Amino acid sequence: MIKLYGHEVSGNSYKARLMLSLLDLDYEWVRVDLMKGEHKSPEYLAINPFGQVPLLVDGETQLADAQAILVYLARQYGGEHWLPLEALPLAQVIRWLSTAAGEVRQGPENARLYHLFGAGTNINIERATQKAEFILTQLEQHLSTHTWLEFERPTIADVAVFPYVALARDGKIELSAYPQVLAWIERVKQLPGYIPMAGI
Repeated sequence: MIKLYGHEVSGNSYKARLMLSLLDLDYEWVRVDLMKGEHKSPEYLAINPFGQVPLLVDGETQLADAQAILVYLARQYGGEHWLPLEALPLAQVIRWLSTAAGEVRQGPENARLYHLFGAGTNINIERATQKAEFILTQLEQHLSTHTWLEFERPTIADVAVFPYVALARDGKIELSAYPQVLAWIERVKQLPGYIPMAGI
């Protein structure tokens, strides 16, 4: 049985939950209470020294980091549909995983942290808002000629980028100026196996 350690307000935990559901995989959800600091407890640090969620356990495999978990699940259980093997298509998908960990994190994700959790001492909200507007503008232009982020089907690129873009309003980032992004969010919501998250 697969175990997924995470928290329900974590967009990165949601990425892993969403991928497990899209692949129709059974798993056990293990809640890590971030508000109580359980992710920094000695017990949790023993299995994930980075002290972050999500963490996936599949038999002998223990894997942290949302993007890495998406790659693992896609390759282990999803075939080439979710993650192609050829060099260029693979690189195109990986680029979006980097975008999720880079621009999306620096923009919508940080803005959400600032407004939802009061992480104001560590986050420059003006910079996060500018970064959010930049990546949303890029996505809007890209999605004006693409149904999905790459190819004419969903891949883990879409799963990686989706949560924090869809949660942008939590960071006081308005999405009404990005109709193509909103249409893509709705397409993701229509996928077989889609599960919701509070705020999306």
